[in-house]
Amino acid sequence: MKNAHRYEVYLEWTGNRGTGTSAYRAYGRDHLVSVEGKHDIEGSSDRVFFGDRDRWNPEELLLTALSQCHMLSYLHVATNHGVVVVGYTDEPTGVMEETGNGGGHFTSVTLRPRVTVLEPGMLETAKSLHHEASELCFIASSVNFPVLHEPETFVVA
Repeated sequence: MKNAHRYEVYLEWTGNRGTGTSAYRAYGRDHLVSVEGKHDIEGSSDRVFFGDRDRWNPEELLLTALSQCHMLSYLHVATNHGVVVVGYTDEPTGVMEETGNGGGHFTSVTLRPRVTVLEPGMLETAKSLHHEASELCFIASSVNFPVLHEPETFVVA
């Protein structure tokens, strides 16, 4: 039997403005996501869906999860290949299309990792590791749209 890991969160809608969901614009989209022992995430919907722009929306959280997962997988494979990473940033973007029935779906996400390695001799190996990292990323393996990569790799100055 393979190892199975279980994750749990608590979600609480905090957007009842006194009349519940009596009308589409009558309720707030605000909510809290919590896990015991961690800071809460203040969430809402995207502003175009009447949400609070100062709170995280599900689309941003999905993008964040993909970016985090790739980074953590990349750092793991870099270690396995003897590549010393000394810096890593990412500026991912995602495209979501609305469907005619009021729903929607992501059509793609593009990760743009900028990796800095310790020595020039590590540069080529570092560039080649994104594919392996992507294959190991639990989140990327769980979505039904392409997760693309436009990495840049540098040597520490």
